[in-house]
Amino acid sequence: QVLLVESGGGLVQAGASLMLSCTVSGHTFSTYAMGWYRQAPGKGREFVAAISRNGEDTYYTDSVKGRVTISRDNAKNTVYLQMNSLEPEDTAIYYCNAGSVIRGRYYPPIGNDYWGQGTQVTVSS
Repeated sequence: QVLLVESGGGLVQAGASLMLSCTVSGHTFSTYAMGWYRQAPGKGREFVAAISRNGEDTYYTDSVKGRVTISRDNAKNTVYLQMNSLEPEDTAIYYCNAGSVIRGRYYPPIGNDYWGQGTQVTVSS
């Protein structure tokens, strides 16, 4: 059974930084691309960033480019999301998932089995 566990969320002021981590167990971590999504209050879940299996390719939504860096350590079965210059609009629950990159585009997993439970990020103004 695959298990994804996020950590690192919290309450910070605008302009601060946070690093989120997602540790995966129960499957071969390096065989999956990994992604981060977020869901703000009253909104749908949206893509934030993704990284290929070997970490060479990364993908970001426009609103976080230049402020967010995704990385992974396959030896530790962990994917990271470094977030700088946080804005109140970044307030959301952040989820990691194990998906696929096909022709330069990240696809999240179908169903809930390869999603974490989320970590709350709150940015005050």
